[in-house]
Amino acid sequence: MINLTRRGLLGGVLGTAFVPRAFTQTRKEVRINGKRIKTVDIHAHASIQAVEEVINGTPLERRIGGSRLLNPGRVDMMNEWGIDVSVISANQYWWYRADNEQLAADIIQVQDEGFAAWVERYPDRFVALTSVALQFPELAAQQLDYAVNQLGFRGASIGGHVNGVVPSGPEFDPFWAKAEELDVPIFIHPNGSSNIIAEGGLDFNGDLGNIIGNPLETAFFFTRLMFDGTFDRFPNLKIVGAHGGGYLPSYFGRAEVACSAFGGPSLNEAGDFIGVDPIQADNCQNKKPPRTYLRNNIFADTMVFSDEALRHLVAEMGISQVVYGTDMPLGWPDTMDIILNSVNLTNADKEAILGGNLIRILKLSQEV
Repeated sequence: MINLTRRGLLGGVLGTAFVPRAFTQTRKEVRINGKRIKTVDIHAHASIQAVEEVINGTPLERRIGGSRLLNPGRVDMMNEWGIDVSVISANQYWWYRADNEQLAADIIQVQDEGFAAWVERYPDRFVALTSVALQFPELAAQQLDYAVNQLGFRGASIGGHVNGVVPSGPEFDPFWAKAEELDVPIFIHPNGSSNIIAEGGLDFNGDLGNIIGNPLETAFFFTRLMFDGTFDRFPNLKIVGAHGGGYLPSYFGRAEVACSAFGGPSLNEAGDFIGVDPIQADNCQNKKPPRTYLRNNIFADTMVFSDEALRHLVAEMGISQVVYGTDMPLGWPDTMDIILNSVNLTNADKEAILGGNLIRILKLSQEV
């Protein structure tokens, strides 16, 4: 067990270059039809440099740095973009490779305490998700419980696979049971897609890991949870998919038809069509129509980059399941203007996406 305090961690959170200063960017106020609304970003990467001290001298030793480190410049960026609340999480998941349970526990402890220190410094601008050690499901459940009940976190962030295994099987049920018990959302972010892409399969021009690997991993994750029965075992789960929920909403009809009772052609001996027989793939474990999960358990962020793609996302999932996300601070285009200028959304729709839906599922104050 690591002996630490949030005050002692604050230097590790802010970095050695931190100097207290006034923010250089006035906060942009987002209004819809003259009404000031509260904006919430579900997809904000962060890391804690103090984790280096835990992993030095272990097989997981690495540098923790780069743009993901939290510093006051993050608040300036939020002010410039018009983001009132950022939901921070660590989404690289290299700690899944820790085969020592105590090491995994220490990594998450330092990471979570660092996030808690940051939220304590800026309580009106940030909330946090824990990134549990999901390779140890019982430990992950304990970490989620501690983060929510002791640190005030709003849920957890997980990868689409744990060392190649999608967390849809019963061995991961302790974690899912705890998430359902606490009534907190889980944010799923891709973890390298190595579980579904052959080694070297994306090593071509075009950043295929981002373009194909990430959304494919997310679609695979959600599809497994639907058809392996995870959502039936835990019907109140709320899981937010990064990058527009991956490919799943783009071609959901195929999943819907393959694993629903659907009509197949029935022919007589002469080959004439005489009717429709009910058919269902025999390896589908879902007890409900797939769209029930899409419109109740699954959420998606808005990283789809066009009004037409956003329209389709809302049409497939329902307005209540679409939430604002930026991928901050990794340089992707912000989708706020696409949402605000959409010709396909009502003002109420825009407010729900930009903040209202996340205010509901994260249990945030509605006050700006």
